Amino acid sequence: MSRPNKSDRAEAGDAGSAEPASEPSANELAPGLAALHEIVLHGHRVFYRSAGRGPVVVLVHGITSTSATWANVLPYLAERFTVIAPDLLGHGESAKPRGDYSLGAYASGIRDLMIALGHERATFVGHSLGGGVAMQLAYLFPEHCDRLVLVSSGGLGRDITALLRAASLPGSELVLPLLVNEQVLAAGQTVGRALGRIGLRVHTDLGEVLRGHASLADRDARAAFLATLRTIVDFGGQRVNAADRLYLTQAIPFLLVWGERDPIIPVEHALAAHRALPGSRLELFPEAGHFPHLDDPLRFVRVLVDFIDSTDPAEVHPDRWKEVLRSGVERPESSR
Repeated sequence: MSRPNKSDRAEAGDAGSAEPASEPSANELAPGLAALHEIVLHGHRVFYRSAGRGPVVVLVHGITSTSATWANVLPYLAERFTVIAPDLLGHGESAKPRGDYSLGAYASGIRDLMIALGHERATFVGHSLGGGVAMQLAYLFPEHCDRLVLVSSGGLGRDITALLRAASLPGSELVLPLLVNEQVLAAGQTVGRALGRIGLRVHTDLGEVLRGHASLADRDARAAFLATLRTIVDFGGQRVNAADRLYLTQAIPFLLVWGERDPIIPVEHALAAHRALPGSRLELFPEAGHFPHLDDPLRFVRVLVDFIDSTDPAEVHPDRWKEVLRSGVERPESSR
Protein backbone atom coordinates (compact mmCIF):
# COMPACT_ATOMS: atom_id res chain seq x y z
CA MET A 1 0.00 0.00 0.00
CA SER A 2 1.05 3.62 -0.40
CA ARG A 3 2.47 5.43 2.57
CA PRO A 4 0.19 7.59 4.76
CA ASN A 5 -0.93 10.75 3.06
CA LYS A 6 1.08 13.62 4.39
CA SER A 7 -1.22 16.02 2.53
CA ASP A 8 -4.32 15.06 4.54
CA ARG A 9 -3.65 18.38 6.29
CA ALA A 10 -5.58 19.92 3.41
CA GLU A 11 -8.81 18.53 4.86
CA ALA A 12 -8.26 20.73 7.87
CA GLY A 13 -7.69 23.78 5.69
CA ASP A 14 -3.88 23.72 5.51
CA ALA A 15 -2.75 24.96 2.10
CA GLY A 16 0.23 22.61 2.38
CA SER A 17 2.58 22.99 -0.54
CA ALA A 18 0.60 25.61 -2.47
CA GLU A 19 2.75 27.71 -4.78
CA PRO A 20 3.86 31.21 -3.71
CA ALA A 21 1.97 34.00 -5.43
CA SER A 22 5.14 35.13 -7.18
CA GLU A 23 5.41 31.98 -9.31
CA PRO A 24 4.09 32.07 -12.86
CA SER A 25 0.42 31.38 -13.50
CA ALA A 26 -0.95 28.65 -15.72
CA ASN A 27 -1.35 31.03 -18.62
CA GLU A 28 2.28 32.18 -18.32
CA LEU A 29 3.82 28.69 -18.32
CA ALA A 30 2.86 26.63 -21.39
CA PRO A 31 6.41 25.59 -22.38
CA GLY A 32 5.08 23.93 -25.51
CA LEU A 33 3.11 20.81 -26.25
CA ALA A 34 4.42 17.68 -27.86
CA ALA A 35 3.23 17.30 -31.45
CA LEU A 36 0.15 15.26 -32.26
CA HIS A 37 0.75 11.79 -33.68
CA GLU A 38 -1.77 9.60 -35.46
CA ILE A 39 -2.55 5.91 -35.27
CA VAL A 40 -5.45 3.91 -36.68
CA LEU A 41 -7.20 1.62 -34.20
CA HIS A 42 -10.17 -0.51 -35.19
CA GLY A 43 -10.48 1.54 -38.36
CA HIS A 44 -10.63 4.90 -36.60
CA ARG A 45 -7.99 7.64 -36.55
CA VAL A 46 -6.76 8.34 -33.03
CA PHE A 47 -4.51 11.30 -32.30
CA TYR A 48 -2.25 11.50 -29.28
CA ARG A 49 0.73 13.38 -27.87
CA SER A 50 3.77 11.54 -26.59
CA ALA A 51 7.02 12.76 -25.09
CA GLY A 52 9.82 11.74 -22.77
CA ARG A 53 11.38 8.50 -21.60
CA GLY A 54 10.92 6.36 -18.52
CA PRO A 55 7.92 4.83 -16.73
CA VAL A 56 4.68 5.49 -18.59
CA VAL A 57 2.14 8.08 -17.47
CA VAL A 58 -1.14 8.33 -19.41
CA LEU A 59 -3.07 11.62 -19.14
CA VAL A 60 -6.81 11.37 -19.94
CA HIS A 61 -8.77 14.59 -20.52
CA GLY A 62 -12.38 15.44 -19.71
CA ILE A 63 -15.52 15.84 -21.80
CA THR A 64 -15.31 18.41 -24.67
CA SER A 65 -11.61 18.80 -23.85
CA THR A 66 -8.49 17.51 -25.64
CA SER A 67 -4.92 16.47 -24.93
CA ALA A 68 -4.03 20.18 -25.02
CA THR A 69 -5.48 20.58 -21.52
CA TRP A 70 -2.18 19.09 -20.26
CA ALA A 71 -0.06 21.78 -21.96
CA ASN A 72 1.35 23.14 -18.70
CA VAL A 73 2.26 19.79 -17.14
CA LEU A 74 3.15 17.39 -19.98
CA PRO A 75 6.58 18.89 -20.84
CA TYR A 76 7.71 18.82 -17.21
CA LEU A 77 6.52 15.26 -16.66
CA ALA A 78 8.33 14.25 -19.85
CA GLU A 79 11.64 15.06 -18.17
CA ARG A 80 11.17 11.91 -16.05
CA PHE A 81 8.49 9.81 -17.73
CA THR A 82 7.10 8.62 -21.02
CA VAL A 83 3.92 10.68 -21.20
CA ILE A 84 1.00 9.77 -23.47
CA ALA A 85 -1.98 12.10 -23.79
CA PRO A 86 -4.65 11.02 -26.29
CA ASP A 87 -7.52 12.90 -27.84
CA LEU A 88 -10.32 10.52 -26.90
CA LEU A 89 -12.58 9.36 -29.71
CA GLY A 90 -15.20 12.05 -30.31
CA HIS A 91 -12.81 14.76 -29.11
CA GLY A 92 -10.12 16.96 -30.58
CA GLU A 93 -8.57 15.65 -33.78
CA SER A 94 -9.55 12.02 -33.22
CA ALA A 95 -12.33 10.37 -35.20
CA LYS A 96 -15.93 10.96 -34.18
CA PRO A 97 -17.74 7.83 -35.34
CA ARG A 98 -21.26 6.75 -34.53
CA GLY A 99 -20.62 4.11 -31.93
CA ASP A 100 -19.98 3.24 -28.31
CA TYR A 101 -19.03 6.17 -26.08
CA SER A 102 -19.37 4.39 -22.75
CA LEU A 103 -16.69 4.55 -20.08
CA GLY A 104 -15.82 0.92 -20.80
CA ALA A 105 -15.33 1.64 -24.49
CA TYR A 106 -13.06 4.59 -23.71
CA ALA A 107 -11.08 2.44 -21.25
CA SER A 108 -10.62 -0.28 -23.86
CA GLY A 109 -9.46 2.33 -26.34
CA ILE A 110 -6.80 3.62 -23.94
CA ARG A 111 -5.63 0.07 -23.26
CA ASP A 112 -5.41 -0.66 -26.99
CA LEU A 113 -3.50 2.58 -27.67
CA MET A 114 -0.96 1.73 -24.98
CA ILE A 115 -0.37 -1.76 -26.30
CA ALA A 116 -0.16 -0.55 -29.90
CA LEU A 117 2.54 1.90 -28.81
CA GLY A 118 4.47 -0.89 -27.10
CA HIS A 119 3.57 -0.22 -23.46
CA GLU A 120 2.10 -2.76 -21.06
CA ARG A 121 1.67 -0.73 -17.88
CA ALA A 122 1.15 2.87 -16.85
CA THR A 123 0.15 5.30 -14.14
CA PHE A 124 -3.26 6.58 -15.24
CA VAL A 125 -4.19 10.20 -14.57
CA GLY A 126 -7.80 11.08 -15.42
CA HIS A 127 -9.49 14.48 -15.25
CA SER A 128 -13.30 14.76 -14.94
CA LEU A 129 -14.71 12.30 -17.53
CA GLY A 130 -11.14 11.01 -17.84
CA GLY A 131 -11.24 10.06 -14.17
CA GLY A 132 -14.22 7.81 -14.82
CA VAL A 133 -12.36 6.31 -17.77
CA ALA A 134 -9.26 5.72 -15.61
CA MET A 135 -11.34 4.01 -12.91
CA GLN A 136 -12.94 1.76 -15.51
CA LEU A 137 -9.52 0.90 -16.86
CA ALA A 138 -8.16 0.06 -13.41
CA TYR A 139 -11.20 -2.13 -12.74
CA LEU A 140 -11.36 -3.87 -16.13
CA PHE A 141 -7.62 -4.18 -16.76
CA PRO A 142 -5.83 -4.06 -13.38
CA GLU A 143 -2.83 -5.85 -14.89
CA HIS A 144 -2.09 -2.69 -16.90
CA CYS A 145 -2.44 -0.20 -14.02
CA ASP A 146 0.55 0.83 -11.89
CA ARG A 147 -1.23 3.68 -10.11
CA LEU A 148 -4.51 5.59 -10.32
CA VAL A 149 -4.81 9.37 -10.09
CA LEU A 150 -8.23 11.05 -10.22
CA VAL A 151 -8.40 14.79 -10.86
CA SER A 152 -11.80 16.41 -10.20
CA SER A 153 -13.21 13.10 -11.33
CA GLY A 154 -16.66 12.02 -12.32
CA GLY A 155 -18.12 8.78 -11.03
CA LEU A 156 -17.77 9.41 -7.29
CA GLY A 157 -21.18 10.89 -6.46
CA ARG A 158 -24.48 12.09 -7.88
CA ASP A 159 -23.95 15.87 -7.84
CA ILE A 160 -22.82 17.65 -11.00
CA THR A 161 -23.34 21.10 -12.52
CA ALA A 162 -26.85 21.88 -13.75
CA LEU A 163 -25.46 22.77 -17.19
CA LEU A 164 -24.47 19.17 -17.90
CA ARG A 165 -27.70 17.83 -16.43
CA ALA A 166 -29.68 20.07 -18.76
CA ALA A 167 -27.56 19.10 -21.76
CA SER A 168 -28.42 15.43 -21.18
CA LEU A 169 -32.16 16.05 -21.62
CA PRO A 170 -34.04 14.73 -24.66
CA GLY A 171 -34.18 17.41 -27.33
CA SER A 172 -30.92 19.08 -26.36
CA GLU A 173 -29.54 18.04 -29.75
CA LEU A 174 -31.98 20.58 -31.23
CA VAL A 175 -30.91 23.36 -28.87
CA LEU A 176 -27.14 22.93 -28.91
CA PRO A 177 -26.68 24.05 -32.55
CA LEU A 178 -28.36 27.35 -31.65
CA LEU A 179 -25.97 27.86 -28.74
CA VAL A 180 -22.82 27.28 -30.76
CA ASN A 181 -23.55 29.42 -33.81
CA GLU A 182 -21.01 32.03 -34.87
CA GLN A 183 -22.84 34.95 -33.30
CA VAL A 184 -23.02 33.35 -29.85
CA LEU A 185 -19.38 32.23 -29.96
CA ALA A 186 -18.26 35.67 -31.14
CA ALA A 187 -20.15 37.29 -28.27
CA GLY A 188 -18.37 35.04 -25.77
CA GLN A 189 -15.00 35.92 -27.27
CA THR A 190 -15.86 39.64 -27.13
CA VAL A 191 -16.71 39.40 -23.42
CA GLY A 192 -13.39 37.66 -22.77
CA ARG A 193 -11.43 40.33 -24.64
CA ALA A 194 -13.27 43.10 -22.80
CA LEU A 195 -12.43 41.60 -19.41
CA GLY A 196 -8.79 41.32 -20.49
CA ARG A 197 -8.64 44.99 -21.51
CA ILE A 198 -9.73 46.17 -18.07
CA GLY A 199 -7.23 43.89 -16.35
CA LEU A 200 -9.59 41.07 -15.37
CA ARG A 201 -8.69 37.49 -16.22
CA VAL A 202 -11.48 35.11 -17.18
CA HIS A 203 -11.54 32.37 -14.55
CA THR A 204 -9.99 29.10 -15.69
CA ASP A 205 -13.25 27.19 -15.33
CA LEU A 206 -15.18 29.67 -17.45
CA GLY A 207 -12.45 29.80 -20.08
CA GLU A 208 -12.27 26.01 -20.39
CA VAL A 209 -16.06 25.63 -20.47
CA LEU A 210 -16.27 28.21 -23.27
CA ARG A 211 -13.45 26.45 -25.13
CA GLY A 212 -15.29 23.14 -24.87
CA HIS A 213 -18.55 24.82 -25.84
CA ALA A 214 -16.93 26.16 -29.02
CA SER A 215 -15.83 22.64 -30.01
CA LEU A 216 -19.50 21.63 -30.27
CA ALA A 217 -19.94 23.77 -33.37
CA ASP A 218 -18.81 20.65 -35.25
CA ARG A 219 -21.81 18.37 -35.83
CA ASP A 220 -19.92 15.12 -35.31
CA ALA A 221 -18.28 16.41 -32.12
CA ARG A 222 -21.72 17.48 -30.88
CA ALA A 223 -23.16 14.02 -31.53
CA ALA A 224 -20.22 12.36 -29.75
CA PHE A 225 -20.60 14.75 -26.80
CA LEU A 226 -24.28 13.89 -26.36
CA ALA A 227 -23.63 10.17 -26.76
CA THR A 228 -20.93 10.35 -24.09
CA LEU A 229 -22.87 12.59 -21.72
CA ARG A 230 -26.02 10.49 -21.77
CA THR A 231 -24.13 7.39 -20.71
CA ILE A 232 -22.99 9.09 -17.51
CA VAL A 233 -25.44 11.93 -16.72
CA ASP A 234 -29.19 12.42 -16.58
CA PHE A 235 -31.29 15.30 -15.27
CA GLY A 236 -30.88 14.02 -11.71
CA GLY A 237 -27.09 14.06 -11.89
CA GLN A 238 -24.38 11.50 -12.52
CA ARG A 239 -25.71 8.08 -13.46
CA VAL A 240 -22.44 6.21 -12.86
CA ASN A 241 -21.14 5.81 -9.32
CA ALA A 242 -18.04 3.77 -8.54
CA ALA A 243 -18.69 3.68 -4.79
CA ASP A 244 -19.61 0.00 -4.78
CA ARG A 245 -16.28 -0.94 -6.37
CA LEU A 246 -13.89 1.53 -4.81
CA TYR A 247 -12.66 -1.19 -2.47
CA LEU A 248 -10.94 -2.78 -5.47
CA THR A 249 -8.67 0.24 -5.87
CA GLN A 250 -7.02 -0.56 -2.54
CA ALA A 251 -4.86 -2.94 -4.57
CA ILE A 252 -3.49 0.07 -6.47
CA PRO A 253 -1.76 3.24 -5.19
CA PHE A 254 -4.56 5.80 -5.36
CA LEU A 255 -4.37 9.61 -5.39
CA LEU A 256 -7.20 12.14 -5.48
CA VAL A 257 -6.50 15.73 -6.62
CA TRP A 258 -9.27 18.31 -6.39
CA GLY A 259 -9.88 22.04 -6.45
CA GLU A 260 -11.70 23.21 -3.33
CA ARG A 261 -13.65 25.71 -5.48
CA ASP A 262 -14.79 23.21 -8.09
CA PRO A 263 -18.19 24.43 -9.38
CA ILE A 264 -18.74 21.41 -11.66
CA ILE A 265 -18.08 18.36 -9.45
CA PRO A 266 -18.05 19.23 -5.73
CA VAL A 267 -14.99 18.58 -3.57
CA GLU A 268 -17.18 16.58 -1.18
CA HIS A 269 -16.91 13.69 -3.65
CA ALA A 270 -13.15 13.58 -3.10
CA LEU A 271 -13.51 13.75 0.68
CA ALA A 272 -16.01 10.87 0.71
CA ALA A 273 -13.85 8.68 -1.54
CA HIS A 274 -10.79 9.39 0.61
CA ARG A 275 -12.67 8.44 3.77
CA ALA A 276 -13.80 5.20 2.14
CA LEU A 277 -10.21 4.28 1.24
CA PRO A 278 -7.88 4.84 4.21
CA GLY A 279 -4.81 3.98 2.09
CA SER A 280 -5.55 6.69 -0.49
CA ARG A 281 -3.95 10.10 -0.70
CA LEU A 282 -5.79 13.38 -1.06
CA GLU A 283 -4.43 16.69 -2.35
CA LEU A 284 -6.75 19.69 -2.21
CA PHE A 285 -5.88 22.88 -4.13
CA PRO A 286 -7.49 25.70 -2.11
CA GLU A 287 -7.61 28.30 -4.90
CA ALA A 288 -8.41 25.95 -7.79
CA GLY A 289 -11.68 25.10 -9.49
CA HIS A 290 -12.42 22.17 -11.78
CA PHE A 291 -9.01 22.33 -13.50
CA PRO A 292 -6.32 22.20 -10.77
CA HIS A 293 -3.70 21.16 -13.34
CA LEU A 294 -4.31 24.51 -15.06
CA ASP A 295 -4.84 26.66 -11.97
CA ASP A 296 -1.64 25.48 -10.27
CA PRO A 297 0.39 23.36 -12.73
CA LEU A 298 3.69 23.51 -10.84
CA ARG A 299 2.17 22.13 -7.67
CA PHE A 300 0.27 19.57 -9.71
CA VAL A 301 3.52 18.28 -11.23
CA ARG A 302 5.22 18.15 -7.83
CA VAL A 303 2.32 16.25 -6.27
CA LEU A 304 2.17 13.74 -9.11
CA VAL A 305 5.93 13.14 -9.22
CA ASP A 306 6.10 12.70 -5.43
CA PHE A 307 3.24 10.20 -5.57
CA ILE A 308 4.95 8.15 -8.26
CA ASP A 309 8.33 8.31 -6.55
CA SER A 310 6.97 7.25 -3.16
CA THR A 311 4.81 4.30 -4.25
CA ASP A 312 5.63 1.00 -5.90
CA PRO A 313 3.68 -0.11 -8.98
CA ALA A 314 0.73 -2.35 -8.17
CA GLU A 315 0.91 -6.04 -9.00
CA VAL A 316 -2.53 -7.61 -8.82
CA HIS A 317 -2.42 -11.39 -9.25
CA PRO A 318 -5.44 -13.02 -10.98
CA ASP A 319 -6.00 -15.67 -8.29
CA ARG A 320 -6.07 -13.10 -5.51
CA TRP A 321 -8.25 -10.78 -7.58
CA LYS A 322 -10.77 -13.62 -7.98
CA GLU A 323 -10.88 -14.11 -4.21
CA VAL A 324 -11.47 -10.43 -3.63
CA LEU A 325 -14.26 -10.22 -6.19
CA ARG A 326 -16.00 -13.22 -4.59
CA SER A 327 -15.70 -11.81 -1.11
CA GLY A 328 -16.63 -8.26 -2.09
CA VAL A 329 -14.95 -6.92 1.04
CA GLU A 330 -11.42 -8.24 1.34
CA ARG A 331 -8.54 -6.08 0.31
CA PRO A 332 -6.35 -7.46 -2.48
CA GLU A 333 -2.66 -7.74 -1.75
CA SER A 334 -0.11 -5.99 -3.92
CA SER A 335 3.48 -6.95 -4.54
CA ARG A 336 5.28 -3.83 -3.33
